[in-house]
Amino acid sequence: MTTNRDLAATDGVFIEMRDLNKWFGVFHALKDVSLTVGKGEKIVICGPSGSGKSTLIRCINGLEPFQKGRVLVDGINLDDGKAVEAVRREVGMVFQSFNLFPHMTVLENCTLAPRRVRGIAQGEAEKTARQLLERVRILEQAEKYPAQLSGGQQQRVAIARALCMEPKVMLFDEPTSALDPEMVKEVLDTMISLARDGMTMICVTHEMGFARQVADRVVFMADGMVIEEAPPETFFQSPQHPRAKAFLGEILAHH
Repeated sequence: MTTNRDLAATDGVFIEMRDLNKWFGVFHALKDVSLTVGKGEKIVICGPSGSGKSTLIRCINGLEPFQKGRVLVDGINLDDGKAVEAVRREVGMVFQSFNLFPHMTVLENCTLAPRRVRGIAQGEAEKTARQLLERVRILEQAEKYPAQLSGGQQQRVAIARALCMEPKVMLFDEPTSALDPEMVKEVLDTMISLARDGMTMICVTHEMGFARQVADRVVFMADGMVIEEAPPETFFQSPQHPRAKAFLGEILAHH
């Protein structure tokens, strides 16, 4: 007998959203959104403010409940309340505000979840955390507290912390929008390096240079709907929808 999980694994689809609908009270935030993400694929989601981008990726790891439709992550159906914890173990998330614990050192921030959720011994958790802090070029800050770091450094710690759980997919929700311009590059460079290592990634961002360089597909959202999706070269050179053309015109004019 072939299960949903087997099907998802064999056809290379890692995340599947079908006819997803989400309301906040009377506000219809997501309208029949369908999207598939293959294993190892890098998707950039862009669009004007309030178009549903952040809500969409928050539905993938159960941070945001939805009212209609289906979300499958690695064959696990999020309709099942018990499945949410299993999915969260496989999905790393990096937020706009870094969400680090201020009373813990960088190293403690990175080892907490592997120890508590995965039951990994402290020594092993610390070894992995140090390797990942080195990878995001911030190992020398391991014993400091978040308040002692710049915004760009805190965001790189947040990326390392998510990676410590060995996720199969990484979600980024506007990870550079709270940063000063000179700190944006250090975070994007870290994300580019992750992408090159084959991590499955979904990134909500206005950084169009990053989208051109990294994305396999750009997904454009407006009014809670996916209006256009295309490879980056097609999307940037010849967007089809008037909303996409207007959005790109506005974004590129500011860069």
